[in-house]
Amino acid sequence: MAITTLAQLIAAPKQHLTLFKGGTRTVAASIPWTMFDIAGYPPAGTLAIGNTANGVVHTAAITGYPAINTFNATGYISKVSFCGVNAGNNINRLKLYDRLFSAGAYSFNSNVSLTAQPSYAGRVPGGDYKGLEIWLETVTAFTGSQSIAITYLDQDGVSSVTGTIATGVAPTVGRMFRVPLAAGDSGVQRIDVVTSSVSTVGTFNVHVMRPLWHSGTLGNTANTSSMEEIVHDLTKTGLVQIYDTSALVVTQSASSTTTAALDLLIEVADG
Repeated sequence: MAITTLAQLIAAPKQHLTLFKGGTRTVAASIPWTMFDIAGYPPAGTLAIGNTANGVVHTAAITGYPAINTFNATGYISKVSFCGVNAGNNINRLKLYDRLFSAGAYSFNSNVSLTAQPSYAGRVPGGDYKGLEIWLETVTAFTGSQSIAITYLDQDGVSSVTGTIATGVAPTVGRMFRVPLAAGDSGVQRIDVVTSSVSTVGTFNVHVMRPLWHSGTLGNTANTSSMEEIVHDLTKTGLVQIYDTSALVVTQSASSTTTAALDLLIEVADG
């Protein structure tokens, strides 16, 4: 039964998921970085996916993702509590995703046609692939600018290609790049081909991710030394649907050159 009224939301059983990362990493400011491999709770995950030929569908059961109890009905994100500042290290923005598909780590000179890719259709609400995003994640540091092209099936199952995306920098470990889709496309059903060139060293992952929530831009509060708690209720989470298999990950953009410790509490309603 779907939650359609406030009374149903109040009455619905709830569970609370914690994403805490006590460590930090040196970054370039104002761009997204993964926190998946940083120590905390859940424990640090492994960046290298371990499958370049087919890719994998990660679930909550894999180390690095918060465990989610089985839902009796349908799971909805009803509240997110988080901290914006930690000892002057500023979070510009947090984004929460369900990581649907991952492949890698690909070498700097890869040209790989994937086969027998597993389907993530079971984690796409209503079978609507619109809004799904392609992301790159640096596993080992590169030398020189990296150029990548990805062939994929779009939201309607039509083959498409991103064209060549140049990073413009030599990516360091943990840096995330969102890959623009071809003109007119709005989603991704499958990754088919991954090509990379120009750099001489480095490896990267390719992810298909479903956006769930973001903190908004928190601004520059560099003079604040204490933790500032911020709560987003259903009016900001939108009661977005998740699954008990969802592989939840957070990207962080910092306003300085060091990420902040991450402390995120996610309330999930079951109704």
